[in-house]
Amino acid sequence: MTERVAALEQQMSAPGFWDDATRAAKVGSEHARAQRRLELFASVQADVEDLDALVELGEEDEELAAEVEGALESVEQRLFALEEERLFSGRYDSGDALVTVNAGAGGTDAQDWAEMVLRMEMRWAEKRGFATELLEVSPGEEAGIKSATFRASGENAYGLFGAEKGVHRLVRLSPFDSANRRQTSFAGVEVAPVVEDEGEIDINDDDLQVDTYRASGAGGQHVNKTDSAVRITHRPSGIVVQCQNERSQTQNRQTAMTMLRAKLAEREERARQAEIAREKGEAQDVNFGSQIRSYVLHPYTLVKDHRTGYEMGDVQRVLDGDLDDFVRAFLLGQNT
Repeated sequence: MTERVAALEQQMSAPGFWDDATRAAKVGSEHARAQRRLELFASVQADVEDLDALVELGEEDEELAAEVEGALESVEQRLFALEEERLFSGRYDSGDALVTVNAGAGGTDAQDWAEMVLRMEMRWAEKRGFATELLEVSPGEEAGIKSATFRASGENAYGLFGAEKGVHRLVRLSPFDSANRRQTSFAGVEVAPVVEDEGEIDINDDDLQVDTYRASGAGGQHVNKTDSAVRITHRPSGIVVQCQNERSQTQNRQTAMTMLRAKLAEREERARQAEIAREKGEAQDVNFGSQIRSYVLHPYTLVKDHRTGYEMGDVQRVLDGDLDDFVRAFLLGQNT
C-alpha cells in the first residue's frame, strides 16, 4: 500500500498532470482512498502494540478495565473496516451503484414486497453513509411497486451492493387476502456499477430507441403537464432503462444513459466472471436470478441467507436495513 501511495503521488506531481481534469480526479480519488487505508492500518498497528501493556494494567487496576474494553472495541471495529476493504478488488467495486428492485411472482403481494425490499436496501445504504437518489418508480396497480431504481453513492457502494443481487423471498400471512392465507412472494434485486468514463462503454446511437412519456408520482404540476420522463431501449441487448425524477427531458435522458452504461458494464463484468469460472472448471449456476435469501414472518420469524447459511430471527430489524452481517458473511465466503 505504501508503494501504491508513493506511485500515485509521483503521478500527481508530474508536469501537466492537472491538465486532464477527468484523469486527475480519478487518480486523486484513488490516492485519497489508499492514503486513508494506510493511515487506518498504521493506527491499528500502533494501538495493538500498546494493548498488551494496557491489558496488564487493567488487570491490576479496575478503573482501567473500562478503558481497556473501549480500546479493544475500537481496534476490533477498525480491523473489521480493514478486512472489509480487502474484499473489494473488482474493477468497479469502489464506485457507486445503481440498484433496481423488481416485483416477481405473487401479484399484489409481490408488488408490496418489492416496495419493502426497496425500503430495506435504501435504509441500509443510508446506514452505511451512502447518498441515495431515487431515479425511477413504477407503482403497482393496488399497492407497492412494479419496479424502482436508485443510485447509492459512496466508497465501495457497488462492491457492497453486489451481495444483494438475486431473488429475495417473503413468506407471510397476506394482508391482501380476505382469508388471510399464507402467501409466498418474490422480488428481484439487480445491481450495476456507475461508469463515470463514457469511453469505457461504447454505445451506438443507432442502437437506441428513445421514448418519452409523462412522469407519474410526486412532483407537482410540472410532472403532469410535460412528457419529461425518458425510456431508452438498447436494441442489441434488450436492456430498458427509464428515468423520471429530473425536471427536464434532457436531464432525464442524461441520467437514463448513465443507467444504461451501468447495466451494460454489469453485463460485461458478469460475462467476464463466467469466462474465468469456466477456465477454472468451476460449476456454474445457470439461473442468474436464483433465490438468495428468505424472509419468513409466518409460522415463525427468520431471515436466512441460502448462500452462506447465516440467519437472524429479528426480521423487522433486517427489514429496517440491518444487512451488514448478511453482506459480510457473503463477501467473506466469496474471498476465501
